[in-house]
Amino acid sequence: MAHREVSVSPTGQRFPIPEAADYAKEFARLRKLVDRHRREGREIVVVVGLGFVGAVMAAVVADSTGKNGKPGKFVIGMQRPSTRSFWKIPLLNRGIAPMKSEDPEVDVIIRRCVNEKKTFAATYTYDALRLADVVIVDVQCDYLKESLGNCRTGAADMEALEESLGIIAERIPPSALVLIETTVAPGTTEQVAYPIMKRAFEQRGIKSEPLLAHSYERVMPGRNYVGSIRDFWRVCSGVNDEAKARVVKFLGEVLNTAKYPLTVLDRPIESETAKIVENSYRATILAFLDEWSLFAERNGVDLKKVIEAIKVRPTHSNIIFPGPGIGGYCLPKDGGLGVWAYKHVLGWDDEIFRVTPLAIDINDMRALHAAELTRDALRNMGRPIAAAEVLLLGAAYREDVGDTRYSGAELVVRKLTEMGADLRAHDPYLDHWWEFEAQDFYPKPGHSLGRFFHRQERLKGLRIESDLWKAMKDADAIVLAARHAPYLALDPDRVVKAVGKPCAIVDCFCILDDAKMRRYFELGCEVKGMGRGHIQRIKESARKQTRKGRE
Repeated sequence: MAHREVSVSPTGQRFPIPEAADYAKEFARLRKLVDRHRREGREIVVVVGLGFVGAVMAAVVADSTGKNGKPGKFVIGMQRPSTRSFWKIPLLNRGIAPMKSEDPEVDVIIRRCVNEKKTFAATYTYDALRLADVVIVDVQCDYLKESLGNCRTGAADMEALEESLGIIAERIPPSALVLIETTVAPGTTEQVAYPIMKRAFEQRGIKSEPLLAHSYERVMPGRNYVGSIRDFWRVCSGVNDEAKARVVKFLGEVLNTAKYPLTVLDRPIESETAKIVENSYRATILAFLDEWSLFAERNGVDLKKVIEAIKVRPTHSNIIFPGPGIGGYCLPKDGGLGVWAYKHVLGWDDEIFRVTPLAIDINDMRALHAAELTRDALRNMGRPIAAAEVLLLGAAYREDVGDTRYSGAELVVRKLTEMGADLRAHDPYLDHWWEFEAQDFYPKPGHSLGRFFHRQERLKGLRIESDLWKAMKDADAIVLAARHAPYLALDPDRVVKAVGKPCAIVDCFCILDDAKMRRYFELGCEVKGMGRGHIQRIKESARKQTRKGRE
């Protein structure tokens, strides 16, 4: 008897992958649901891709109501049945969110739409597309870097998106609107997606034009996850007037466009470019602060206080400290999509991009400095980095979220491991750190960031520690890598007691105030901080005071 593949959820639940005989039954189930909702006057929306954006976008659409206050959409969330992600489908069909979120509304809205309103169902069959009035494409379009610190050697990973668009075009009714929500290389909608769909329509004998639109999301994982989709400004466009009108109508029916009006641009390439420039701008400002962070460290300046002084000026109120690399799915790679598209989609041969790729490269390398500071702190205590027990606090890329994609903390771990340290990690918002546990095939086979470092094999055994205080025991160094709320409140005396000895404290994200730094020094610890050049003054003052107290 052949072995049946299974998909394992983050909590360890095992779900058999569907077999060929299951597909007809699944489509019959969907058709029955769709027939009922059509009789009730609802539009059928299929969301392709149930990741960080797709799952919550599907719930937002399913939760929307018409002018009569009743649900106007029935949503089918579609996820390819791979061993890596099939588990999302049975969980969603129970009303369980497939991601852990700090926004309590994520769990509530999915449970409500699945179990109470019954306007949301999940499936694994692409034949769901045959039933669609609207298709939302949330298939990932990554930017795969072939070297660390040189984004020009990378390329857009269009394979999954192009394959999905082909499958969509082969199945949808000709009148269905296809809305690409994925962040894509500028030109993708018109010069990649449209030709794929047009050819498929012609092969099916369809003479009408595909109704294709683009509208990018501005999702912010965290405590306002749902609101960042439903209650936020959107930009959109379509390949023709009908597509443009349809996407404006659809978004107006499912998002809070009364309070957050749509911006409608002339062409999809403008919508696509808006997302790339928006994120490249933010990434560039953060990269700009990297050099001033080093300046501050080397010249006795506390960059945290400098930034706070600048932020009182309204025009500069959004300046932020970059931490150990910027992280998140968008900022570290979106500019690369634009640089790549300029040549490989739009056909130009010259080099016009200087600032955008440089910013990406600077941000990619920033985390390595945190590893250097850890080494230096231990050296000041007379301890080598080799075989040192290092505890990293915060795997996520920003405060109070459970998202590890492109987290600077990952590179801190990889570099310290390469230098011979033994790593452990804690994060209150995570149960697993897949970039390590599944590094042989995550984000895809052969593209783990581990390929840029030595001694990475053992990191497959790295697990997120559940108990913060137990994780500290016997640590030689503690690296504060995210501004999670529990870490902001850490008391130095309790930390040193939990560790059982003085240790090195490395602050990557301006977490420690001067009083806590002083206390760590008084307790015999060594402290280093990214952008915190004034630490030496605190150290000298604390040690001087300690000596006086002993005399």
